Amino acid sequence: MRVLVAGATGAVGRHLVPRLEAAGHEVVGISRRGPRPVDVLDAGAVLRAVAEAAPDAVVHQLTDLGSADGAANNRVRIEGTRNLVDAARAAGVGRIVAQSISWAYAPGDAPADESVPLDTTEDLPRARIVAGVRALESTVAELPEAVVLRYGILYGPGTWYAPGGPVAAALAGAPGARFLGSTAADASVSSFVHVADAAEAAVRALAWPAGAYNVVDDEPAAGHDWLPVLAGALGVPAPERSAGRTPWARGAVNARARALGWAPARPSWRTGFADRCESGYGV
Repeated sequence: MRVLVAGATGAVGRHLVPRLEAAGHEVVGISRRGPRPVDVLDAGAVLRAVAEAAPDAVVHQLTDLGSADGAANNRVRIEGTRNLVDAARAAGVGRIVAQSISWAYAPGDAPADESVPLDTTEDLPRARIVAGVRALESTVAELPEAVVLRYGILYGPGTWYAPGGPVAAALAGAPGARFLGSTAADASVSSFVHVADAAEAAVRALAWPAGAYNVVDDEPAAGHDWLPVLAGALGVPAPERSAGRTPWARGAVNARARALGWAPARPSWRTGFADRCESGYGV
């Protein structure tokens, strides 16, 4: 299969491209940087890039997270996804695999499966985040073979949670740094996934039925459990424990993706956080 990867140089894309090639696919990668620079917010440029690539499928791994600018990332989710889907349709592409998130679900007490609706809160800034997710998912669903991967919090090389990254800086109390996670050290629950496991799911998703899939590890966990382990792996102090729980921070379950043969090589953040190599966490 000829596959166009949008976001080929990103944290997931760097793991995804070699995995696709190893699986026998022909890969064309585009990103804002690298040998084929394309601005996803430029509809004409995206149209030309997809037409030139003439892919059988598109994998959407585009984000704008480098500066922790939520508005910029939302613009990619909304405008960038629209441009990519329009270009795919114009090129006759029916299959798309798109990156989404697993923490946009409505509040609840238990980890969410894919039947749980997205949050309808009007509270900012969460309402803007969920609106961007909803726009991304509804736009890709215009194509007949649309697969949405709702990733857990990504950790590993190139992520905020990598050694030397912004979360480590925030936990270490670097001047001007702030904790960039979705939870504090309390009872709020999160689900994680290593970038390599996320990439493997994207490879497999090229053959999955259309729909949404949680791509998370096997252990949703409260902040007071995972944050000290992360801090220990990063070699920085853990913050003091605080009380309370954010109602929407409930984690997610991966049974649907597992039923199709995907399983995380790092089934728990407990060992995954400590799985390191010279370039960051283990690949």
